[in-house]
Amino acid sequence: MSTAQSKPTILGTGNIRDLLIEYSVPAIAAMMASALYNVIDRVFIGQGVSALAISGLAITMPVMNLSAAFGAMIGAGGATLTSIKMGQQDYVSTEKVLGNVVLLNVVLGILFMVLGLIFIDPILYAFGASDQTIPYARDFMQIILIGNVITHLYLGLNNVMRASGNPMKAMRVTIMTVIINLALAPLFIFVFKWGIRGAASATILSQLVALIVVVKHFTNPNTFLRFKRHIFKFNGRIIKSILSIGMAPFMLNACACLVTILINNALKTHGGDLAIGAYGIVNSLLMIFAMLVMGLNQGMQPIAGYNFGAQLYSRVRQVLKETIICATIVTTVAFLIAETLPYYMARLFTTDEELIALTIKGLRICVFAFPIVGFQMVTSNFFQSIGKAPMAVILSSTRQLLMLIPLLLILPNFYGTEGVFASMPLSDILSSILAFLLLRREMKRFSKLKDKPIESDPNTQI
Repeated sequence: MSTAQSKPTILGTGNIRDLLIEYSVPAIAAMMASALYNVIDRVFIGQGVSALAISGLAITMPVMNLSAAFGAMIGAGGATLTSIKMGQQDYVSTEKVLGNVVLLNVVLGILFMVLGLIFIDPILYAFGASDQTIPYARDFMQIILIGNVITHLYLGLNNVMRASGNPMKAMRVTIMTVIINLALAPLFIFVFKWGIRGAASATILSQLVALIVVVKHFTNPNTFLRFKRHIFKFNGRIIKSILSIGMAPFMLNACACLVTILINNALKTHGGDLAIGAYGIVNSLLMIFAMLVMGLNQGMQPIAGYNFGAQLYSRVRQVLKETIICATIVTTVAFLIAETLPYYMARLFTTDEELIALTIKGLRICVFAFPIVGFQMVTSNFFQSIGKAPMAVILSSTRQLLMLIPLLLILPNFYGTEGVFASMPLSDILSSILAFLLLRREMKRFSKLKDKPIESDPNTQI
């Protein structure tokens, strides 16, 4: 076996728990750093600009989700396909995946930027902006859209770098991004007086630095998977596989965009601009714990994908079990903290008592079903990790389209803002039941499959 191969193939031989720790801890550290950045960034905006600025930032969430949908489709799809191809020891195709991840991110990133800048005001008004909040939302999104290609390339390549056996490096890059961001944001907001534009500028500049580091990694001749001139060609088969596998996270983020539009408009109707700001705070707080689970999922993804590609099904089942247990612990702790300390969590963002009260109410309602959310998130990611795109899409879209959206259209008419917030835990309960049923069926199929380790060819080279 070549030296280049020795690192990724440990995914098929190493202790599952040790591998999950090795791959999850860096991912969790990186995701937590990102989540904390989002929280602290909103704290800077709330304390350094205004309470309405938080509401304006919340208005941009659907646009951010839609942008993230395209980025996740390419990044997560490319990362999963990378793991599967390495498990199959198809290293030529692995290189083609890398090249197509770059090309797709550039094309979609530019397209999203141009359309977003042209139609920015109509989009923001449709997403729940008012005359009071749109100046903040517009100022923020103009900067973010200009740097959209940078964001897509950084996130997509960082996913592939992690999947190709470099979880620690991927973690360091993400943490570096957050540190730069947190250093620049208060400087731009409080010293340069750039307001909410300062927060957006800090985000893009930090991601630009990270992109430079990631590109340097893939141009290193000693790197297992690296840029080569011939890989930058559109490959229909590779693109189809990337988009197919990435459709689940795409649907998740695209549906989140639609859901956030409905939430913002419902809150605007029943509670006003501050209610939208309260949801923005609640979402930021819950995202901290969701990021923990997402970090576990990122740790699971290369292990599950590699072993599925290598037909080591018992190892696939084991990593799934370990990840579900850890994720359930995380979301249960989140439930306890949110129910017992809501005032102190809300007070971090603002001194406005009305906004604090709305945030406390929303937070306590939204976390009602959180103990089972971890299971649902892991199950959806598991199907994506083993290339089962249809199942992953079903789980990703059903919660939003068939469960949450009808609840958002019905409950607020009877219960106002409480109905908006209550729609979320109710949809979590229903989607978790569906996830359980689909996973049980898949595990029955797995139990009939025998492990078939793939023997490595010592002469195989990249």
